[in-house]
Amino acid sequence: MHVVILAEFAAASGGAEKVAVESARGLAEAGATVTYIQAITGPVDSLLDHPRLHRIDLALPDVWSLPAWRGAASGIWNGEAAARLASALDSLPVPPDCLHLHQWTRALSPAVLPVLLGRGVPLVLTLHDYALTCPNGVDYRFDRAEPCALVPLSGACLAAACDPKSRLHKLVRVGRAAALRVAARGADLDVVHVCDGSHARVAGRSGALRLRHHRIDNPVRVEKRAPAMPALGDAIVYVGRLTPEKGADLVAEAARRAGLPALFIGAGPLEARLRAEGAEVLGWRSPEAVEAILHRRARALCAPSRWVETGPLTVYEALAQGIPVVASRRSGAAEKVADGETGFVVEPEVAALAGAFAALKADALTARLGREAYDRYWQAPLTLADHALSLLALYRRIGDEYKMRQCDMSPAAAEPAVVHSMGNTLGKGRLPTL
Repeated sequence: MHVVILAEFAAASGGAEKVAVESARGLAEAGATVTYIQAITGPVDSLLDHPRLHRIDLALPDVWSLPAWRGAASGIWNGEAAARLASALDSLPVPPDCLHLHQWTRALSPAVLPVLLGRGVPLVLTLHDYALTCPNGVDYRFDRAEPCALVPLSGACLAAACDPKSRLHKLVRVGRAAALRVAARGADLDVVHVCDGSHARVAGRSGALRLRHHRIDNPVRVEKRAPAMPALGDAIVYVGRLTPEKGADLVAEAARRAGLPALFIGAGPLEARLRAEGAEVLGWRSPEAVEAILHRRARALCAPSRWVETGPLTVYEALAQGIPVVASRRSGAAEKVADGETGFVVEPEVAALAGAFAALKADALTARLGREAYDRYWQAPLTLADHALSLLALYRRIGDEYKMRQCDMSPAAAEPAVVHSMGNTLGKGRLPTL
């Protein structure tokens, strides 16, 4: 099987890229031929060095690196991205059996959808966030610090000042969301959810989009070794972007109330504030360094998301090391935390987090939670090999269904067919009428 993985970066600068790279490697190790297409030139993860894995760089600019007007236009509809992608796919010596898209908001834009839908092979999209249904991508009201309850692209949605940057940015993102719906009109999109919460939320807010939902956990690349000893850890650890929606500020305040140090691995707009308040902020570290820091220093890992986050991967990585997790009830990763047994699942509020942290000051409890976390994780580890096998099974199933529809042999053929002819119009790179 020949699989094309399409993402905007070839090295992890976030969870989506990490999953794209690791899944490409896992598929190659499982025997598939993999073409990894990166949109933006940049660092390349060594995991992509494999004899069955070929990489193509589209050399597109990141929209955030462009002048404002060009970045806005490219973010809504990047005709150059569509043209370069079509050329890259045409150049492949063997046609792909499946296309798998992980990202499109930083360079590719909705313009690539008609190109991908017009290839005559199944297309799969992993939903690492809510960009498919929500203009700002995270289904979160930054103006109210709460998950969004508005119908995407409704009048109330258009009027809401929910963007983290400005109303002008919101306008651009609305244009992108509208362009995406035009690009996907008439198509059945196979989407992969990485948590149950994402499935439920997207299914209820997809509007006119025709989605077929699939559920596959993200892979966790952690080797089994002796568990950590969290009762000896000295800090509550947070790993990720230091932003309000991810709740970094909640960890700092809750840890202070509980009388425990807070340690932050990552960077973002809250970094200066956290440092000024006396928190220990290490900045970004390599995955290996993060694992070592967690093993040595974490009394618990905290994932306190205010938004309905689909991950984060660090929750699984902590559990695999035998480290208790305090997770927001809104985080998809909380589905893997057994409340009171492998950690705590709480509301993303200072008082609730502080209560969980205070409980973790008891060495016996912390040690018990850590042991249980380790034992439960390794009973059913989220390995890269298992992830790859799940993907291959999905590709084959979708491929078989696709062929049956094409041959008019399935009851599904009575439903409106996927519109492949879109590639003849939108795929030329012209901005559609919205």
